[in-house]
Amino acid sequence: MAKPILLVEDNPHDLELTLHALNKHRLGNEVVVARDGEEALDFLFARGAFEGRPAGLPSLIMLDLKLPKIDGIEVLRTIRTTPALAQLPVVMFTASRMEADIASAYAGGVNSYVVKPLDFQELMRVVADLGCYWTVHNEPPQGAVRPA
Repeated sequence: MAKPILLVEDNPHDLELTLHALNKHRLGNEVVVARDGEEALDFLFARGAFEGRPAGLPSLIMLDLKLPKIDGIEVLRTIRTTPALAQLPVVMFTASRMEADIASAYAGGVNSYVVKPLDFQELMRVVADLGCYWTVHNEPPQGAVRPA
């Protein structure tokens, strides 16, 4: 069974469009949604509403930058400083084109920074490309991603 994709997105419109794009391209990965940074960390550490979830970690984290409770940079920082999570692929998927945000994300160890396209068809293509690359074509190091 394919590992899930963790989609961390607080904007209902962006969430709906991204889910539609992922489902349309039938990657075979379950998509787990977190609507803020705290919920994303709860999933990764199997706590709170995610306590007792099946063991395992996502194949990809699509992380928005501007999130309630805990922002995307802090979520990224927590992932990169937790040995069992440190090598998870994280794509910052956000509307921000600000150079400071891009620099902060890369300084924090993001694997890729992708600005959400405004055009619906382009968004569909970008989401499909991201999902396919990170869940099908990318080869993580052996043993890099351990079950939770």
